[in-house]
Amino acid sequence: MLVKLFGSAVYGVDAITITIEVDTPGGEVGVYIVGLPDNAVKESKDRVISAIQNTGFDRPRGRMVVNMAPADIKKAGAAYDLPIALGFLAATGQLPPEQLHEYVIIGELSLDGTIKPIKGALPIAIQTRAEKFKGLIVPRANAREAGMVNNLEVYGVDNITEVIGFFNGTQTLKRTVVNTREEFFDAQSTFEIDFSDVKGQENVKRALEIAAAGGHNAILIGPPGAGKTMLAKRLPTILPPLSLHEALETTKIHSVAGKLPVNTSLIAQRPFRSPHHTISEKALLLFQ
Repeated sequence: MLVKLFGSAVYGVDAITITIEVDTPGGEVGVYIVGLPDNAVKESKDRVISAIQNTGFDRPRGRMVVNMAPADIKKAGAAYDLPIALGFLAATGQLPPEQLHEYVIIGELSLDGTIKPIKGALPIAIQTRAEKFKGLIVPRANAREAGMVNNLEVYGVDNITEVIGFFNGTQTLKRTVVNTREEFFDAQSTFEIDFSDVKGQENVKRALEIAAAGGHNAILIGPPGAGKTMLAKRLPTILPPLSLHEALETTKIHSVAGKLPVNTSLIAQRPFRSPHHTISEKALLLFQ
């Protein structure tokens, strides 16, 4: 039985929808994944089969072929585990396939069926809405991040059994709803540190204030312990606030890099990065 469902891949700070086709053509027993998968994707068959067995369903017995299209784009990471698992169940008659194509499904599986968080949930949600899918199913830890995208049904799940119950019609999933503008404005004024914390250093503070007001660069030179990093960390607190568009772009970059703080749905403050002073030019580019 041929089943078609959809996942997503992150390239740069944008996402591309990936069509995942699962078929049972008969022949030699085994699982074959094609469509330019990397090692993490190839290894997913072992994680998926264990997760299916450990949640009380029957493992695939015959020949299973998984095709990931477009075939000329490399598929990387473990985020395809969940859609592949659902494809196996649908192709073997354990899950109705009728609604699978209406959703983008993404998530990494543990051997017990638990769904682990992924990188890039925000750009995936943006692309899902752009392609007019009915909804997006993501790990619970990524639900608020993906929920920043309005006019899209986002469901966060903890275990593959919840997703199976949802498509079987025996369980309902709670939709994640985030008020993007409220979240944005609330986070804008919350700082763990502030420029007003600095006592003394009047000349340096004035120089940084001028740089912040005029949009100039600033270089801080001095011996260790002089307060350069302390002042630089607090500089974003006197910079003009991010616009909502800038906040979404910043959040996309953090999301793809896996640097989005836990339980954070939006980066609403200007970020600060602190590379070591001995970093090379090439490493600095990667660091950014």
